[in-house]
Amino acid sequence: MVKSSAHCTWIANNSLAFFRSKALVSLTLAVVAGSAVLNVQAASTLRCGSQLVSAGDRAFEVQQKCGEPVSQQVLGSKETFNNNYRRSESVNIEEWIYGPNNGMYQYLRFEGGRLISIESKRGN
Repeated sequence: MVKSSAHCTWIANNSLAFFRSKALVSLTLAVVAGSAVLNVQAASTLRCGSQLVSAGDRAFEVQQKCGEPVSQQVLGSKETFNNNYRRSESVNIEEWIYGPNNGMYQYLRFEGGRLISIESKRGN
């Protein structure tokens, strides 16, 4: 059976269109994933005046740099296991709120006195 050149052209065009759409989907996913990573990185540091606080800082360091939060509450506790001493301990989970600053509030979460996350949300 001999295939016409029109049939071969149709197959080539459809194959090319398939690969282009697959590449476009891959590129879109890469951009979305990259922007999610950038958002996470941007949210791991907070400017307080001329000072910066970052994930891993101690609560007293954050308070020295940023002052008293407008709200501070213990959300609960979490059981952690220390491999060096083979024992578990309970650490408090706290949330501190700063703001509003240009309509934004910053929510800082601490575990065991260490800053673990910073999230910014627009106020009502």
